[in-house]
Amino acid sequence: MVTRVLIADDQAMVRTGFRLILESEPGLEVVGEAGDGDEAVRLARELRPDVTLMDINMPRIDGLQATRLLAGPGVAEPLRIVVVTTYDLDENVYAALRAGACGFLVKDAGPRLLIEAVEAAAQGESMVSPSVTTRLLEQFTRGAKPVAENPLTDRETEVVKAVARGRTNNEITDELVVSLSTVKSHLSSAQRKLNLRNRTELAIWAWENHLVGQ
Repeated sequence: MVTRVLIADDQAMVRTGFRLILESEPGLEVVGEAGDGDEAVRLARELRPDVTLMDINMPRIDGLQATRLLAGPGVAEPLRIVVVTTYDLDENVYAALRAGACGFLVKDAGPRLLIEAVEAAAQGESMVSPSVTTRLLEQFTRGAKPVAENPLTDRETEVVKAVARGRTNNEITDELVVSLSTVKSHLSSAQRKLNLRNRTELAIWAWENHLVGQ
């Protein structure tokens, strides 16, 4: 299957560079480019790409607002957005994930990580640049008060904690010695019980409730 990608960035050279990187990888196809936030929202709704690469600083509306319109709370059929930006500021990462992004990369992360982030998003997983992952997740624990009661089963909790530590589904199957279908079932059940939409929100929930490290 071909993964269809939309690139949204106000710099033509960046869009061209991303296109060259992505289209050099079998199974990835760039279906459109947008130079501002309004165009990104319009094209994403029209083309329904599998993954959208979204810059933060763009004219008209910024990438965070565009992400919120395409994948935020209340969106009936949220798209998969990977925010790619020059600045790995904590507030940018936090805002992007809260807006509904399923991944976050800095532009100098390199071609391999860009491809991996797109592939992860297409598979319903998530990736955050290694340079910001630990620092970011620590932010979620500061001042957060854990829930009084964890509604998840022990096995669901183990799977969610693994997601919060950045494990992929395949890595979780090896770590917990369970089948891939079992991992997906536990994730779906956890999302339903917690009223969360994706594994990124599960990871945030785990960190906010101090489950990681236990």
